[in-house]
Amino acid sequence: MNKLHFLTAGLPLSSEGKGYKKGLDIIKDMNLDGVEVEFVHGVRMNDANQKLVKEFASDDNHKITCHGPYYINLNSQEPEKIEASITRILETARMGQLIGAYSITYHAAFYMGQNADEVYNIVYKSMEKICSELESEGNNIWVRPETTGKGTQWGTLEEIVKLSKNFKNVMPCIDFAHVHARNNGIYNTYDEFSKMLEFVGKELGNDALNNMHMHLAGIEYSVKGEKNHLILEESDMNYKDLLKVFKAFDVKGVLVCESPNIEGDTKLLKDYYLSL
Repeated sequence: MNKLHFLTAGLPLSSEGKGYKKGLDIIKDMNLDGVEVEFVHGVRMNDANQKLVKEFASDDNHKITCHGPYYINLNSQEPEKIEASITRILETARMGQLIGAYSITYHAAFYMGQNADEVYNIVYKSMEKICSELESEGNNIWVRPETTGKGTQWGTLEEIVKLSKNFKNVMPCIDFAHVHARNNGIYNTYDEFSKMLEFVGKELGNDALNNMHMHLAGIEYSVKGEKNHLILEESDMNYKDLLKVFKAFDVKGVLVCESPNIEGDTKLLKDYYLSL
């Protein structure tokens, strides 16, 4: 990566359901950098849309990422659901490769009342299967478990960094709103953001900071963690200091905006970043 790219989470709202051609044209017209394709209920995209997205991603100034289906839990108490979750991650990675995506992300697991170390080991075994299968297929796309927003979900930054150290094509997807919500309002200052990136750089090296996949939105939360996403300016998310930290650390990669005001807040973030 040669810079930080600003992506919308899904097609712009102003595309009004008119499909990828309209949505990608809006991205270009607004001088935004790309889209995270969200496979919420399953990994499906017809051939025509695959061609459109791949052509869009072939331009170095545009980036595509993919978000796996929400029905993933690598720590399910039912073995068949673990296998189904592995399949969904593999399907996301395969589609990502077909459409020229930079990386994929997904919510990996729930604790299900178990010890955190035990859940880590279970997630690790699934990741071994995923990485082995992708390697056998010649698919080297980045696979990125996402930091999660609730204490019931596996996926602290520390857990995902630990996992990433063991696999060549695994890196974190850091959702700063999730980290903020999960920790009941902390991780929201310049110094706290800096410590997070220092930790990533120390544990995973500069390559990690040069190839980041990140999420950001405003967020409503309680003592139990994330409740729902908010428009940035209607939240307490300190996005300005976060962007200053990105500039100070010369972070490269993609920042996906998951605000309810998708393209408006993506442009807000990019414009502010470029003004620094």
